[in-house]
Amino acid sequence: MKATKARIAQSLEETADFQPSALTIGKFDGVHAGHRQLLRQVVEAAREQNVTPSVLTFDRHPACVVAPDRAPRPLLSVNERCARIAEEGIEQILVLPFTTQVAQMTPEEFVTSCLRRAMHARVVLVGGNFRFGHKQSGNPLVLEELGSKYGFETRLVDAQRMRGRIVSTSEVREAITQGNVSLAARLLERPYSLSGEVVRGHGIGSRQTVPTLNLAIPAEVLPADGVYITRTSDSAGGRRWNSITNIGVRPTFEGDARTIETFLLDPLEGPSPETIRVEFLRHVREERKFESPEALKQQIFKDVARAHSYFRRLKNIW
Repeated sequence: MKATKARIAQSLEETADFQPSALTIGKFDGVHAGHRQLLRQVVEAAREQNVTPSVLTFDRHPACVVAPDRAPRPLLSVNERCARIAEEGIEQILVLPFTTQVAQMTPEEFVTSCLRRAMHARVVLVGGNFRFGHKQSGNPLVLEELGSKYGFETRLVDAQRMRGRIVSTSEVREAITQGNVSLAARLLERPYSLSGEVVRGHGIGSRQTVPTLNLAIPAEVLPADGVYITRTSDSAGGRRWNSITNIGVRPTFEGDARTIETFLLDPLEGPSPETIRVEFLRHVREERKFESPEALKQQIFKDVARAHSYFRRLKNIW
């Protein structure tokens, strides 16, 4: 599907010229397969009703306000989340700042302020576990009752299942943090990735093992420490390389700070990129301490051979 250019509002006031909508509501962290199914149904409902496919999401997890000690790290930044949502054909996005005031809204106040006045909702699609309003007192039945009162239809959407399990953000987050990036890619319908600035390392790789690009530790969820087959792209220049990436503390060199080091399997050919995106395709092995830099270097060459073999098989499949 060709991505649309979504209009994005970052406050209720900025929705003044939003059009009547088919709408869904949620955090949409990760924009996984279940989210994508829901977004596609929003687009279909908008087509049926001749309105605009829309999303109401939040600029930070509601737990950051109501239970900050339990708030999870995000899988995507707000900008990346909006871009992924727009890929499914959504044309209007309200990124609502989740404040204490929003958290204290009753279900009816939320409906009148956000769904009726801001989003001009004609049809609202939610999952069976949808909760809203102060202390999550609203549910789909409450939403349906309020919809009858304020002029919009409520539709329930079944949860997306994959191999018998419900696709959820918590499932995706667990897969990533355990290093199962292959499963995460299936749940997301794309590889999990990290983006950020290339930073100067300690220079050990270029002197004693192999040269690498070092990614600044981002705010998003990190895969478990270990070695991964990856794809790396230059965020600014459009260049792309097959690669292998190590996340960890460099125990062979008695390191104590976590790093993300990527070795390119293809020639760099040009200046070193300033910002990169690293897509995680497959876990290779856990990080471990080697008896010497030379032993580590030999293991890296074995890891590289496995990565080359992986990409050859991938090319043959496609």
